[in-house]
Amino acid sequence: MPPSSPRSTCTRADVEAAPPPDATFTPEQRRAVEAIAMVADQPVDPHLLAQLLELAPARVERLCEVLAAEYRAEGRGFQLVRVAGGYRFQSHPDQAAYVERFVLEGQSARLSAAALETLAIVAYKQPISRAQVGAIRGVDVEGVMRTLQQRGYVEPVGRDPGPGQAVLYGTTTLFLERLGLDSLADLPPLGEFVPGADVVEALEHGLRVPEPTEPVPVAEHEPEPGADGLDDPA
Repeated sequence: MPPSSPRSTCTRADVEAAPPPDATFTPEQRRAVEAIAMVADQPVDPHLLAQLLELAPARVERLCEVLAAEYRAEGRGFQLVRVAGGYRFQSHPDQAAYVERFVLEGQSARLSAAALETLAIVAYKQPISRAQVGAIRGVDVEGVMRTLQQRGYVEPVGRDPGPGQAVLYGTTTLFLERLGLDSLADLPPLGEFVPGADVVEALEHGLRVPEPTEPVPVAEHEPEPGADGLDDPA
């Protein structure tokens, strides 16, 4: 049974919004862009496409926009997008449920929660050293950083000018490509993930250690008048 997923988002509005066929592009030029984007293992720079097709870069950009609009209007399961400074094919967002099922059942080399947390710190704080990442996470991140570097998501980008000149790390083009971002400026603002003041107050209240109560001094027992069996002298 296929996973629950919204059907194609191709609507009448999409069809009506589709640009009319651009006669200035030949079928061969259109097919060439599709073929190159299909076999490329990373986003294709529009300037490279311009050289291969012998067109001006602006014309190549326009051709990619036309193709992308046509795919949207046709309700394809893929789309042509601009990421990391180039163009590539990727699955349509409304097919995420199917793709996620394929990844979960067909792939095993996924990043751990610790690796994802470390990668997020590098993405937002770069350039940053291993020690600085470790200080934020509160654990040794040497092994995780080595894994991220081996997977091609982070790379050395310089050295800290301070004492020790620690190696500084930043994210790679592959990181942008995998997240579908054109640049780091497209990262969502961290402010969207900061909880509200009421939530912070509730969390602080829940984590607060109750202050120990001071022991109540035991008052010396004074026998009530007559408690000792003697009459009140008054």
